[in-house]
Formats: sequence, structure tokens, C-alpha cells
Amino acid sequence: MPHGRVKEPARILVVGGGYVGMYTALRLQRKLKRELRHGAVQVIVVDPEPYMTYQPFLPEAAAGSISPRHVVVPLRRVLGDCQVIIGEVTAIQHGKRTATIRTLATEEEGTGSIEVHYDELVLAPGSVSRTLPVPGLAETGIGFKTVEEAIGLRNHVLEQLDIASSTRDPDVRDSALTFVFVGGGYAGVEALGELEDMARYAVRYYHNIAPEDLKWILVEATNRILPEVGEEMGRYAVSELRSRNIDVRLETRLDSCQDRIAVLSDGSRFPTRTLVWTAGVKPSPILAATDLPLNDRGRLACTAALQVDGVEHAWAAGDAASVPDRTAAEPGAVCAPNAQHAVRQAKVLAENLLASLDGRPLSDYEHKYVGSVASLGLHRGVAHLYGRKAKGYPAWFMHRVYHLSRVPTFNRKARVLAEWILSGLFKREIVSLGSLENPRAEFKLAADTGRHPEAS
Repeated sequence: MPHGRVKEPARILVVGGGYVGMYTALRLQRKLKRELRHGAVQVIVVDPEPYMTYQPFLPEAAAGSISPRHVVVPLRRVLGDCQVIIGEVTAIQHGKRTATIRTLATEEEGTGSIEVHYDELVLAPGSVSRTLPVPGLAETGIGFKTVEEAIGLRNHVLEQLDIASSTRDPDVRDSALTFVFVGGGYAGVEALGELEDMARYAVRYYHNIAPEDLKWILVEATNRILPEVGEEMGRYAVSELRSRNIDVRLETRLDSCQDRIAVLSDGSRFPTRTLVWTAGVKPSPILAATDLPLNDRGRLACTAALQVDGVEHAWAAGDAASVPDRTAAEPGAVCAPNAQHAVRQAKVLAENLLASLDGRPLSDYEHKYVGSVASLGLHRGVAHLYGRKAKGYPAWFMHRVYHLSRVPTFNRKARVLAEWILSGLFKREIVSLGSLENPRAEFKLAADTGRHPEAS
């Protein structure tokens, strides 16, 4: 890039370190390398976590096929020339070009939030789980959007096997071995498929639990699952799951889950200690704390050039943005909030932001959706890519190849591939490390009871 592209120092604030945030900052870092190192431009990335999560690999992390640390990409390592702030944006006043940020340091110091001034804003905070006012859901439900939730769910499932193996109460055993998943999209189907596979493998090491003792239920409010892979492949996915004794309930809703009993709209009642909620997402709540225009679904209204509609110096893409789909036949269609669009939108957004700083014309985002792949467990899957359909092992292999090609950085690709090769050569790891979620428990017990082994 020629020296002097940016006429005066510019501060670019990127809110969110997910697909859009990380890829946009990465492209800006490459294009503005000289300006960043000479202090002519500053790119600031704000996210509550110090890493970007590659969510398509969460089911495999939950099943133990991939280590949790290889599902995430550390922002500071990838964005070495950017300033990374680990914190939460609580408000944005674009009229004043300021963002209010709460960090761990501000909480420790008790000084309140900090204000960051910017010249250009990239708003890509992503989405959060969309919950419904179902009685008991907030108290008992488990989400599946973060690596912490994925590993927590893996530990939880293995702990239920331990409970069922050691209890003498048939009711406790029955509820421990019943697993209810609500939501028939990618997250719910892939998580259920991988965890059912893992649990079925794990019970061979329990003398008093057989695979048929496990009860898996998938609850979906519509009449199909995995709508992205098409109707035919969706029907195949249902038949594949049912062939594994997974109870797939279509056109059914969860009415309540109080007292560890899942009550469905068809009148069924399932005592369960595991309720996984994957029934959709909604835009990040931070959008409501801005002075930017939102549509009726709470997403940022954007132009095809990925600018916030009617607002200068504000850009958005991904789950938080409503971007016109120029390739759709029906008028008024918007791009689906998925990773395929997010990664490509980030590239166009970064180029348009640079063009805007340079006074050059902007380009519209235009990408025809090429299809989807989904895993249903080890060696099982469905795919609908570039108009071609596949199922079983070929689809599962396509799923792995596709996502391996998309996971960021060569480092992560190599580590994930190495783990897949090793997991193919050796037996599964089925250890529950639930105690990691409360690392001070042992020390607190020793301190509270005065139990000091070295003194005995």
C-alpha cells in the first residue's frame, strides 16, 4: 500500500473478536502494516474473551476429538500490530465517536468504565443464545455457544454416567441417563450426534450400563432439522439419528423443565438431569445500547457496502448486521447470520473501510450461498455443497475437510489435523475433568476442615 493512504492519524475501533471482528482486524493489519508500526493508524479490538472461537469445532471438542485450546485462536498472537482490549463494551455514542468499555482492570480498581474515542467503528459483537420464558430453563438449561459450555457439557455427560453407575435409586439412574436437546439446527444436531457417539463408546467401561440404557431426545419446533442442508438431506439426518435410537420429536416444543422434568408440548414427560438449549440466537444486547439504527429484529440496518444505513464512519457485518442479499431471487432478502457469510463480509468490510479513508468508491457485498455440511457423529454426516448432495462417510469427510480449510492460521490447521490422525490411531479419551470448573474446591475443603495430610 502506498505511503500516505491515510491523510491523518485514524483510530479504528473493532467491537467483537469473532469471525467478523478478527478477520477484519487481520486484513486491516496486513494492509496498514506500515501505518500501524509508525503510529499513523491505530486498530483497537475489544472482546470479553482473549480468543476467537471456531464454533463449528465445538461438537468435536465436546466429544474429545479436538483439544479445547485448538478450537480457539488467541487474538493477541494473531493481531500483533493491533491493540487488543479484553473487556465488554457497555455503550456506544456514535454521535460523539465514543465507546464505554468495562475491563477486568476497571473492576479491580473500582474506577468505573473507560471511554475510548474512535474515528471509524466496526461493530461485530456477534450473537447470544436466544432463550424463551420456559419455566425452569434459566435454572437448568445448558447452552452450546462457547468452548467453556462445550467442555462443561462433556464433563457433565460423563459425570451422569458415573452417577447412574453408582446409584441404587432407579429414578436417579433414569434421569441421569436421559439427555434432552432442544433445537434442530447445526449446534443441537451436531452436539447431540457427537456426544451420543462419545457416550455410547464410554459405556463399554461401565459394568452396569449398556448403550440401550441411554435415552437421547431431540426436540424441534418445526417439521424438519438442519434446514441449511435441504429437505432431502434433512429427512436423511432424521432417519440416521432414529436408527441410533435417538428420539427425534418434530413440531414439538419444550413447555417446562422444572424439578428436573422436561415437559414437551405433545404431553411427554422426561425426568432428566441434562437439558441442552440450542434453539436459535439473537443479536448481542450491546446493539440496544447504541445510537445506531436497528431493524425490527434488533439487528443493525446495513447497506450492501456493509455501512450502517444512513450513518457515516460506522460499519457492521455478521450476526449483528442485516445485510441485503444481492444473490437472492426474492426482493428484500438479507444474508443469513452464518460463518460462511461472516468471513467473506469481513474481507469486503475491511477493503471498503480502507477505500473510505482513501476517498475511493465502495464495493457491494455479493456472495451466493454455496451450501452446508453437518456432522452426525464419527463417520456420519450430511452435506449439500455446490448443488451436490452427500451422506454418510463421504459427507462426514467433506465436513472435516471443509472446516479444516476454514479454521484460521496454519498453526491451528496443523494441530487439528494431528489430533484427528492420533484419535484415529488410538482409543478415545473419556475422562471427565469437571473438577477443573472449581479448582479451589480441594484447597477450601482443606482450609475449612483443618485437614492437613502432611501433619498426619
